[in-house]
Amino acid sequence: MKKIMIWAVVLLLAGWLGWRLWETVTAQKNGKKNKETGPVPVTVAPVEQKTMPVELRAFGNVEALATVAVKAQVTGLLSKIHIAEGQDVQAGDLLFTIDPRPQQAALQQAAANVARDRAQLRNAAKESARQQELLQKGLAAEDACDAARTAAEALTATVQAEDAALTNAQLQLEYCFIHAPIGGRTGDLLVREGNLVKAGDVSLLSINQIHPILVRLAVPQQDLPRIRQQQAAGALALAAYVAGDDRAPERGTLTFIANEVDRATGTITLKGTFPNEQQRLWPGLYVNVVLTIAQQPEALVVPMRAIQTGQQGAYVFVIKADQTADLRLVRVDRTLGAQAIIAQGLQPGEQVVTDGHLRLLPGARVTVKQSPEAGPTAAP
Repeated sequence: MKKIMIWAVVLLLAGWLGWRLWETVTAQKNGKKNKETGPVPVTVAPVEQKTMPVELRAFGNVEALATVAVKAQVTGLLSKIHIAEGQDVQAGDLLFTIDPRPQQAALQQAAANVARDRAQLRNAAKESARQQELLQKGLAAEDACDAARTAAEALTATVQAEDAALTNAQLQLEYCFIHAPIGGRTGDLLVREGNLVKAGDVSLLSINQIHPILVRLAVPQQDLPRIRQQQAAGALALAAYVAGDDRAPERGTLTFIANEVDRATGTITLKGTFPNEQQRLWPGLYVNVVLTIAQQPEALVVPMRAIQTGQQGAYVFVIKADQTADLRLVRVDRTLGAQAIIAQGLQPGEQVVTDGHLRLLPGARVTVKQSPEAGPTAAP
């Protein structure tokens, strides 16, 4: 067993020595080639110092601001549908008509009952007053006066009950005409004209309010203190990017922070409200969300193309005043789109190589060429 371990160490040492020898020979060849072929053409970009946003990125899911399932409140025949599937409606628009004739008849009957009982009440009130007057003159018995007064009070209660029945009949008639409770987008029509619908039974239609609209997202719990602190200072901006849509993102604001952290995932749920004027956001749609929680002043920024990765970590090639390349180890704080924010290793105004890295070695001479997307680049 010891012999096997010894041989393994010997083989590893031999391999490492061989790799170092190959690396040295390769470097010498590249250096010689560089000297023979002249300066290496590269494109460069300056190290900029500017204010950069501090962002959190997450996947979001779009939700309707409000969803209503429209149901019938009276039983009857669905006689008319006034809207189409997928139509935008405003609050108060007429959606359905249920045959109102039974409710109209019930309303007329209730009105007739009220008129009858009011007439009886007037007569009972007169009789009660007459009996009271006769009792004062000693021409009527007290029990007759009490009976007349009781009859009048009973009819008063009857009229109140009939008034309530009349109000209910009017309400039932109004229920025959179903109006949109909110503005929004209608869904599938689940019942067609000619069907019998029952009060409180199946939904006739659903309406989603999508203007404005909500986007739900979850962020790690460790970001919660910063979010709450910044939200106390002012509204936090959200941007929602729709897959397959190259236009500018939809803009909104953070309006909700959940009252507890999800123990299973260690995340906190947030919601943002978006005006959604162009209706690009749709309920159920998944979007990429960017939450801007702060602004970092005087951040050092370079293009992501300048960042290379080696055995010792991230590095860039800096062009010195004598037109030679200097390999500089850097620490990248974070990336933002096509830019990298540098925490350590660079100074404002330095020029870093963005193209031509493959032929570069530390100390190699370079010539700066024009970047395809930029104007003429001045030599450092």
